[in-house]
Amino acid sequence: MKVLVTGANGFIGRALVERLVRDGRYTVLAAIRRDYETLPAQVKRTAGDLDSDWTDRLRGVKFVVHLAGRAHVVHKASPDSLDEYHRVNITGTAHLARSAATAGVRRFVYISSLKVHGETGCFTERDDPMPVGAYAKSKHEAEIAVRRIASDEGLDVVIVRPPLVYGPGVQANFKMLMRAIASGVPLPLRAVRNRRSLVGVDNLADFIMTCLPHPAAANETFLVADGEDLSTPDLVRRLARAMERPARMFSIPPALLRGGAFLCGGRNRAGALLDSLQADITKARTHLSWSPPFAVDEGLRRAVLSQ
Repeated sequence: MKVLVTGANGFIGRALVERLVRDGRYTVLAAIRRDYETLPAQVKRTAGDLDSDWTDRLRGVKFVVHLAGRAHVVHKASPDSLDEYHRVNITGTAHLARSAATAGVRRFVYISSLKVHGETGCFTERDDPMPVGAYAKSKHEAEIAVRRIASDEGLDVVIVRPPLVYGPGVQANFKMLMRAIASGVPLPLRAVRNRRSLVGVDNLADFIMTCLPHPAAANETFLVADGEDLSTPDLVRRLARAMERPARMFSIPPALLRGGAFLCGGRNRAGALLDSLQADITKARTHLSWSPPFAVDEGLRRAVLSQ
């Protein structure tokens, strides 16, 4: 069975491609913008932007996993970045899905985001999307576009909404937190009382693998996570343990932390540390009989060892 993976040289894409190759049932075609030696040698490669014609390259492909897109960047909110979110995440996704339908692809797996539900709360797939910000809105609009194409052209679609993904090679805020712990600088987070869902990249890759052939995944939406939600102080302690470093924290009222972040222009980053955002994965467990194969501590250990 032939699988096309877009964004195959990205953080999630590399983990998924390696997993597909190890499985042995799949021929993997990696859609990348430029070649990377980090991909397994047996993986076939194809290059091209999402707005190019993919129909011919998709002939004979049974599954498409669409990971490529403009990522969530909290410090960029210029009009240019908003246009880029729309061009890549909405228009590009719709173009690829339409090409997949024309080429006879059996199933299109779109990796969206838990943030389509909002910035705070505990969500299931039944909750109405309430996206905040250009990134989340673009992911939600891409979901709508893909579903419309699926309905009009008979394409089988699976939508997956993960929370923050961590693991070997993680970047952005998660890597900054690891660096802060490694530095030994005390963090003002001991008084935070939130709950956040995370998903290890290996757990996410395993869930995508489950969705590819599973008949019950057809035209469904799933939230996916590790199944163990952590407070920010819990995450600091468990990361520190994995790093064999002390977890140095002190208490500042969260309201003061939030106010200071607002004055410094870091409100979004503060929200990731202070607010609760949880994914209920009951549907993934019951509908697909899926359970996360890796515990949180194992995922954190893998992330730390890769740095």
